[in-house]
Amino acid sequence: MARIVITGGAGFLGSHLCDYFVRNGDEVVCIDNLLTGTPDNIAHLLGEPNFRFICHDVTNFIYVEGRVDYVLHFASPASPLDYMRYPIQTLKVGSLGTHKALGFAKAKGARFLLASTSEVYGDPLVHPQPETYWGNVNPIGVRGVYDEAKRFAEAMTMAYHRYHGLSTCIARIFNTYGERMRLSDGRMIPAFMTQALRGEPLTVFGDGSQTRSICYVSDLVEGIVRLLTSEVVEPVNLGNPDEISVRELAEEIRSIVGSSSPIEFHALPEDDPKVRRPDITRARELLGWEPRIPRSEGLRRTADYFRQRLNSLATVQPDHGRN
Repeated sequence: MARIVITGGAGFLGSHLCDYFVRNGDEVVCIDNLLTGTPDNIAHLLGEPNFRFICHDVTNFIYVEGRVDYVLHFASPASPLDYMRYPIQTLKVGSLGTHKALGFAKAKGARFLLASTSEVYGDPLVHPQPETYWGNVNPIGVRGVYDEAKRFAEAMTMAYHRYHGLSTCIARIFNTYGERMRLSDGRMIPAFMTQALRGEPLTVFGDGSQTRSICYVSDLVEGIVRLLTSEVVEPVNLGNPDEISVRELAEEIRSIVGSSSPIEFHALPEDDPKVRRPDITRARELLGWEPRIPRSEGLRRTADYFRQRLNSLATVQPDHGRN
């Protein structure tokens, strides 16, 4: 039985990882300050003997008694809506929070996994994006608070590996979706789902020709686990290379939901990436991993979840998110 600390464990991805390791019989310590995470995501785990929740801001010193085998650093706002609302907190958790989490892993002799992002590639000039691409990021743009926080976190992680000999790995996570995304998350799939289910216009930014590659959450969790338990050090892209335009995705979600909602086009946000598709050659070769859940199946599962949430939360306000 491994003992695992997950920062940001009450968030969308973090909570699914908590689920995985608890089911696996491991002991999980979930740390979250609930800035964007929610207790609802982990409420079903609170009675489990091998699960513990600590409400704590990881930009401050992290203390967990006893041995720790793995530290997974997922603490951070992750949607444009969140990191534009909390720009300073986003920069702090990517810098100070990563420093504290790395120091904690070093003190425990634990393997450290950084949840990085495809946003380190910015608005890419190389397509699809391999891990060797250094990116095209506007450091002072509105998205820079997230992009640069993650780029700094990667640099700090590699510094701890090289200077302290800490066992580390970096997951560059591309667009992931599934159950437990917040209704007001602000990203395109929650926005399209809630709008279609409410019969509201689906808000597409730009002309909808920009592309995304979306990965269902269970596939992503499997990739994270494989990376964590490997000896790989260099960054690894984790995402689904099945690329689709934003407009096509809106139309597909509308069809799955059975909605007749129109599509409305709005101005494209500043520095919004025009293309996004992972080159997952490294994940295939080093981890033996690639996504298995078809987009249609993942979207149906997600639509069922959003329908249930909306039925139980009839007073939730419309979610006008960003692509």
